[in-house]
Amino acid sequence: MTTAASTPKGERRRAALIEAASQLLAESGFDAIRHRAVAERAGLPLASTTYYFDSLEELVTAAVEHHARLELTQGRQCLEETGDRSLVDLVLEMLLGPERDDREADAEAVLLRYERLVATGRRKYLRPLMRTLSAELDHLLLEIFARSGNPVDAAELERLVALVDGAVVNALIEIDPDPRAVAARMLGEALT
Repeated sequence: MTTAASTPKGERRRAALIEAASQLLAESGFDAIRHRAVAERAGLPLASTTYYFDSLEELVTAAVEHHARLELTQGRQCLEETGDRSLVDLVLEMLLGPERDDREADAEAVLLRYERLVATGRRKYLRPLMRTLSAELDHLLLEIFARSGNPVDAAELERLVALVDGAVVNALIEIDPDPRAVAARMLGEALT
């Protein structure tokens, strides 16, 4: 990170750029994060992206981390507010993101999420961050299972996540209009 963000104004601008890049990432994937697009979304001059970030990779990394941390925070809130929500719904929200009201929009959001996850493999600079975030997600999922009265160990969690991932990818390949429902059915069957 450059030292340019050492003032309160600089911190606000840097945060605005990260938020803008995070939104673009969630809406359209990695290819949407470009200096011009991020600056426009943040309402800042184009030069601000290179002033506050040493490279596009640094900006992408910050956007990925910001987006993931927001989702982990939301997941922790869901854990505290489990109420009547089923274990399957909680797990799928953590793995697939929040469910959208419109089924087509939800399927598109799930597709974008999996495109992003797969695309991180081509970005070596993201690998350390993804390992850290994956470990944090696993810890949260283990807590969700434990609090639901259905504790699992790390190996079982890995199997269940792979089951959900496989169900989603197969549904996307088959152009199933509701990959979340396919994953919910398979996860539900595995947990009974």
